[in-house]
Amino acid sequence: MTPFNRLMASRGLLQIFFALLLVITIMFISNYIVYKNSISGIYEKITQNNSLVVQNIIQSFDSSFAAVNNLIFSVHGLPYDLESESKTLDMAKAFTLQEHLARLASSLDYVEDIIVFYDGLDLAVTSKGTSDFQVLFDKKYKHDTYTPKYWQMFAASKHALTFFPISDYAVSTDGLTRRTQQLMVAMDGNKVRLSNKNVMVLLNAEKLLKQIDLKAMIPGASLLVLDASRNVVLSTDLAQEPGDILNEVYFSPEKEATLTRNDVEYHFYKSEYNDFIYINKVPFKFQNIDSVGNANHMIMISAIISAVLLSAFLSVYLYRPVKDILKLFGGGQVKGNDFRKIYSGIVKVQAENEALKEQIRFSDQELRRSLFLQMLDGYAHTRELELQLQPYYEFFFPERQFVMVALQIRPPSEGNVQQGLPIHEITSRFADALGGAGPVAAFYTGSMQFTALVGVALPSGRKAVLGALEGWAKYASQEELQGCGLWVGLTRLYDSKVTNCQEAYQDLKNGRVYRNIDAMEAVMDLETSPYVPTMHVPFESLEKLSNTVLSGKTEEAIQLLDHIFEENTALGIHHHQLAHLAKSVFYYLMKPNESSAADSKESLQLEMAFCRKLDHASSRAEVIEAIQDIVRFIGSKRLLEGKSKLNPEFINQYIELHYMENLYLDHMAELLNTSPKYFSNYFKKTFGVGYVEYLNKVRLSHAREFLRHTELSVAEIGEKTGYLNASTFTTTFKKYYGISPSEFRKMAAG
Repeated sequence: MTPFNRLMASRGLLQIFFALLLVITIMFISNYIVYKNSISGIYEKITQNNSLVVQNIIQSFDSSFAAVNNLIFSVHGLPYDLESESKTLDMAKAFTLQEHLARLASSLDYVEDIIVFYDGLDLAVTSKGTSDFQVLFDKKYKHDTYTPKYWQMFAASKHALTFFPISDYAVSTDGLTRRTQQLMVAMDGNKVRLSNKNVMVLLNAEKLLKQIDLKAMIPGASLLVLDASRNVVLSTDLAQEPGDILNEVYFSPEKEATLTRNDVEYHFYKSEYNDFIYINKVPFKFQNIDSVGNANHMIMISAIISAVLLSAFLSVYLYRPVKDILKLFGGGQVKGNDFRKIYSGIVKVQAENEALKEQIRFSDQELRRSLFLQMLDGYAHTRELELQLQPYYEFFFPERQFVMVALQIRPPSEGNVQQGLPIHEITSRFADALGGAGPVAAFYTGSMQFTALVGVALPSGRKAVLGALEGWAKYASQEELQGCGLWVGLTRLYDSKVTNCQEAYQDLKNGRVYRNIDAMEAVMDLETSPYVPTMHVPFESLEKLSNTVLSGKTEEAIQLLDHIFEENTALGIHHHQLAHLAKSVFYYLMKPNESSAADSKESLQLEMAFCRKLDHASSRAEVIEAIQDIVRFIGSKRLLEGKSKLNPEFINQYIELHYMENLYLDHMAELLNTSPKYFSNYFKKTFGVGYVEYLNKVRLSHAREFLRHTELSVAEIGEKTGYLNASTFTTTFKKYYGISPSEFRKMAAG
């Protein structure tokens, strides 16, 4: 045999060898690509991700600072002056101001306290009470540097909105014990006074930083936050100082810059909101990167050599068994890759056999379920059904008698039990629970109901079935079906006949409807279920209940409702009777509400939701709760219809939210269901200034912020703050502040 013929005879061996070698080659190429990308690009990818994280952190800081700034504007907008006309303190206004501060402080969870004090007054009003200014910072918020004298001097100086660095304060709530707490103080600007108030906002540093999530930066990185005057506000690395590195930085148009020193890279970002500077310090390069690369080279070379040797060994080892397998499957002297086709055929046949077995098992199971449902449907059975039942008769009726059991599951309102436990799994566990009492045939019959036939050899076997049901229902309600409502019904004994299945199933359906409202057990024995023919519907009480609800006396109506249901509870009525009583009360209450098409639509939606609750109610408490919700809804609706929106908080909040719109006097009067003249007089009496003047102050306060912190033109700012044109905006601005918007922007920039 020539060398070529020997080579062709061993072609199968070569195929195995080259196939294994091809796999090794692909693995080598993939490993090399991963090596190149991971070593050369990992630093760049990590720094890019870190840059995105830092930008998100900056946005979080900007959002928090903007929220504090808006909070300070809201405090200035509160119309309370503590000095009366006789130059004495008006403590009633102080207490009212404190209540407003408490509500404003609760709007931001990281606000520890809001402090308002006035020039020349020793009184400080906070969101937690009133206090002497000296005592407040000597006793409650004590700091070695930020003393009462310091804050008074700072408040007297001309300054913009200032955020002081996070620092440790000795905080006391009772005046006796102190605890150390990190706080950041925000002091409002007074270059242009919004009111005669001095406002300080104390921020809880722990809650603020938790919201911002500085831990998302890469390990080893730190963040330094500087205000617009380059004062340190926050530093995660106490050893890091800005030093002279800021003098070497030139920000790009995107307000970003980068500076490398030794093994450290500094990334600089400037906030678009308040010109704060954020310095992110990160490692410049990974250490020992060359040694890692050399080690990876050695690993790849060793892997290649080992792979070639392993391919050769496995080729020789596998060649003979492959030839034998080919012969067993009729391959004979087949050469080349024909054995792959045989192998593929074998795999296909095996897969088809498994699929066929699964299909047969599923079809048999579905046929049994179909036969069982036909036995329950209540129609006369045909000869064909009897013939189909004959092979399964022993499966359904293995004993002389049987009991039928129904399990009804009511999923929790916030979810569906099928998401956690499949239907077939519940069926299997339900059957296993009954298996100890006798042979079981259990099926899912729809609408989260499971029905089972349990064969009983002796009459005493029924008691065993009842015990098994009670034990399983208690376990399932605490474990696998926790949170679901369970109802289990057990029929009397029946002879093992197909026609008796219809009667037993009807008994189960009646048992669901005629169960006693006070029955607390999940398992209902239909043999002991009593029948109650009476129900009390007190029409005089219903009339009184309707009048009470319509007058908005909700709690009194609830008491009347409870009395009606207590009378029927004493009679021991059935569940369906209780639901009927609840529907009667509902329709009696809804009768006076059908005054318009909109009301009719709302009433229809309310009725549909109420009936759904009753259909799913499994206890007396749930039925009563459903009708109580209706009473509360109608009562609150009546109260809401008579409640006026004419109050200072609503007006102040509405103007603050809609100042950029055309808030004419007529519009506000229509909104508040009053006349323009009455609203104008009410506003001036309540806020101390006319409506137009107050609206202008709100608009111009926001305009100043746009002039300070944005590049928008004067015309764009006038439009954004509610003025029809730039001329009106400029004239109004100059009237109140004595300078034009352009001049104000230049002064703010200087």
